Amino acid sequence: MAGRGPSRQELIRRRRSGGFIGRQGEVTAFRDALRQPPEEAAQFLFHIRGPGGVGKSTLVRHLETIARESGAVTAYVDESVADVVETMEAISAQFAQRGLAMKAFEKLLATYRRRRHEADAGLLAAATGPAPSATGPDAAGAGGPQPSPSSMIASQLGLAGLGMIPGVGALTGAVDPNQVAAGADRVKALLSTRLRNHGDVELVLSPVDALTPVFLEELAEVARRHPWVVLFFDTYERTGPALDAWLRDVLGSERHGVFPANVLVTLAGQSKLAARTWQDWHDLVTDWPLEVFTETEARLLLTGKGVTDERVVEVILRLSGRLPVLVSTLAETQPGTVEELEEIGDPSGTAVERFLKWVPDPARRAAALACAFPQELDEDVYRAAVDEEAAELFGWLRSMPFVTDRSGHCRYHEVVREAMLRLQRRQSPVRWEQLHTRLADAFRRRREHLEEATAPSEGWWSDETWRSLRLQEAYHHLCAAPRAALPLFLRDLLDAYDHGITTLRRWAGVLAAAARDTQSPPLTRWSEDLRAALDRPTPGTATLTLLLTRADLAPGDRGLALTLRGRDHRNGRDFAQALADYTEALALNPRATRPRYGRGRTYELVGRRDEAVAEYTRVIDIKPRHVLSLVNRGMLHYVSSRYEEAVADFDTVVGIVPEHRQALTGRGATHGAMGRYEEALADLSQAAAIQPGNSAWTLVHRAKVLESMGRRAEALADLGRAVELSPDYVWALTSRASVHRELGRYEEALADADQALVHEPDDPLALFVRATTWAQLGDFERALADWDHVHAVSPENSWAVRRRGDYRRMLGSYEEALADYGRAVELLPASASTHTARGLTLRLLGRHAEALADLARSIEIDPEDAWAHYEMAVVRAALRHPERDHHLTRVVELRSSPDAGVQDALEADSLLLAHCLLPDWERAEQRLAEFLEEAPTPGQLRALIVNLRGLVAVTPEAEPRIEGFCQAIEERLTDAPPA
Repeated sequence: MAGRGPSRQELIRRRRSGGFIGRQGEVTAFRDALRQPPEEAAQFLFHIRGPGGVGKSTLVRHLETIARESGAVTAYVDESVADVVETMEAISAQFAQRGLAMKAFEKLLATYRRRRHEADAGLLAAATGPAPSATGPDAAGAGGPQPSPSSMIASQLGLAGLGMIPGVGALTGAVDPNQVAAGADRVKALLSTRLRNHGDVELVLSPVDALTPVFLEELAEVARRHPWVVLFFDTYERTGPALDAWLRDVLGSERHGVFPANVLVTLAGQSKLAARTWQDWHDLVTDWPLEVFTETEARLLLTGKGVTDERVVEVILRLSGRLPVLVSTLAETQPGTVEELEEIGDPSGTAVERFLKWVPDPARRAAALACAFPQELDEDVYRAAVDEEAAELFGWLRSMPFVTDRSGHCRYHEVVREAMLRLQRRQSPVRWEQLHTRLADAFRRRREHLEEATAPSEGWWSDETWRSLRLQEAYHHLCAAPRAALPLFLRDLLDAYDHGITTLRRWAGVLAAAARDTQSPPLTRWSEDLRAALDRPTPGTATLTLLLTRADLAPGDRGLALTLRGRDHRNGRDFAQALADYTEALALNPRATRPRYGRGRTYELVGRRDEAVAEYTRVIDIKPRHVLSLVNRGMLHYVSSRYEEAVADFDTVVGIVPEHRQALTGRGATHGAMGRYEEALADLSQAAAIQPGNSAWTLVHRAKVLESMGRRAEALADLGRAVELSPDYVWALTSRASVHRELGRYEEALADADQALVHEPDDPLALFVRATTWAQLGDFERALADWDHVHAVSPENSWAVRRRGDYRRMLGSYEEALADYGRAVELLPASASTHTARGLTLRLLGRHAEALADLARSIEIDPEDAWAHYEMAVVRAALRHPERDHHLTRVVELRSSPDAGVQDALEADSLLLAHCLLPDWERAEQRLAEFLEEAPTPGQLRALIVNLRGLVAVTPEAEPRIEGFCQAIEERLTDAPPA
């Protein structure tokens, strides 16, 4: 079977290619690059730059034709893409049209679109529960504007809650990992209630990081089957800010994967490449600055178009300034009558005006002028713009050299469009307003027709087609009546930003276009100010501040702007400003639920839990089905040990959404904390079964319950499954490390803690588990290093300061230990054990009076603390005080009781030490034998040696006996697992 011949389109491209004028140096260099083996090609990144009309896009199209003729596969993108995801999608779609479908990428992209839709719908439902009826009690507008799902993702997932998420200030006072980790992974919990697995959550949160590696793998497969792949990025001055970092990453690093050597990239834009991104790439970028045609090149093009009359040539050269697009435009239509020839000597008029004079058909002239008004044309827009007599001339217009046509959408070259708009704005302001109004109405009708269908569950702003129609409608209103349309457009900026920063930038771009096309001072001023705001490090916040400062917003709109800015401040950890914004928004509308929820969330993040609960309660009073507030309040009740209230909130949520995984998990965790283990397991098992592939958060909670029930093997199985589902899940790794440590599996414990710290180097719980493991192994130096790290991460954490003091004391750094204990007492004055530890250290320094004060305070706080009584006895013994025996008796009573709890590892064995101090050597030897029989950890053995030798200064006559004990313990240490 004969191979398929060239298509008509390909033949047209070849014909046009044969008549290409100028740029021979660039064309030759490009051809040479395609002829070289990829491994030898020095040129792989070309940058075409120059002012509008100089022929950049024409050269790009010509290079694209050359590349295809050489057997290369090509793809082209321009300013129609707004971000990296859309860029990859556009390239993939063009490859598919050529029979080179990037199936894995397309599948993952489709998954991303579906999961994003599910996440949007899920977050909106999570905010308010199932949609109420239009006449129901929740239908009132008192709650204020609803958040867009996309903004809720940014809001909910931008931060980890203080005291709620392992990794941020979680350790306060005595560590209870179960309670601290109650809100583990809460920043992802809302998404995980809807999405199938951890990978889907990451896909929604970081689509570029998830999609790019797959895109590059597919690109490599296309490149493997073809000599070259050439990617063209036109109008790069507009897309560069969004694509620069990504493009540099894929070209110059292996962050996302390998970039094939036989892929060439061509950029075309008006500006030089951004220095901050490309400054060290000067030797790798082939820079092609374009100038206007030389006179020889311009004359050659005119000759090719059949323009040979010298008078006409001179006029075209003069009017066009040899700018290629104008030379081509004027050459397209030339005078043919004596009267027209006589007009040539007229020096007035521009190139575009002369072109229009030379178009003989009035209908065509009118169509060319009218179609300059839309930013982009398809046949429907064309018919809306032109009069009836020109309705069938769309094909003619598309053939004009100043019109580019891709996939049925046409666009005027900016140089020609600006000239035509300027001409019409000057000549007929009335027609200017009428035609823009007519086009605005056409886009409005198309939008309203779309709205006749069922709205997306996440609202019309989530629909790309709807947004495009709304945007063009706004553009034409701004052009028709700038002052009248500006307030509504500024209001639209709030909804645009609520949808996302990319949408806000699109709206800002349209405002800039309207300002340029109308030359309206108000639009120009707003456009410049908005552009400056968007160039700030926090563009959204800067834009909202600009609107709040300058725009005359209605109270409801001002409340929305304050709410959005409060959200941004909260996500930026500027909690004071966030609270100020939310408070001001609530002053405008006390019944607005969105700012009230935001203020509650902010209170929660700064640890003001009671105030957070109060805010969530007010939201629930206004909207009883506000699921997010119910869940958050339930979690706060849980971590505050208000278990009955927590269960009530979770019950309410489950009544609204029976398979709400976060609520079931929260209720299960609460039942576990209340000792209702069977109910806890029922809830957690139901939650885990809802989406087994995305149940890591729930599995960790279930593991905690199983651990409390003594079912550690099952707990380890759940934790292993959680890690399998989410390998970078720090809480799961840390929890498994803790179980391994409790089982004496120190190597496994350290491996899990190390892995957790790879993902979160400052996670306090992981550091706590590792430090405790090192201590149990007797490696106090490494334990101290980890506590130093915890203290650096959480300097106000009393437990971290206290524990660092303990290990400093164990290593003989008494003064440093005292400093830590002093700070720990400041942070938590009612900690009996900290007073005991400081009293012990003071005793070791011989400062007995101060030691007595601390130990007395410890016993006052906790009269049943055997260790405090032991230390008090030691100090009394040093002072030869008769009450020594009373405290020793209390130690024996407390430690011999069946209800005696587990002693801290660093306390070692106060009963043995008390017998040594009495002295009662027979019982001391018996207790030592029992202690060694209990299989103490190396850390306990080492701590006991330190504590025993600390007695020598008080009872020097007992040194031989104490040393004998220490030698027996050291012998056991030699048999212990290595640290």
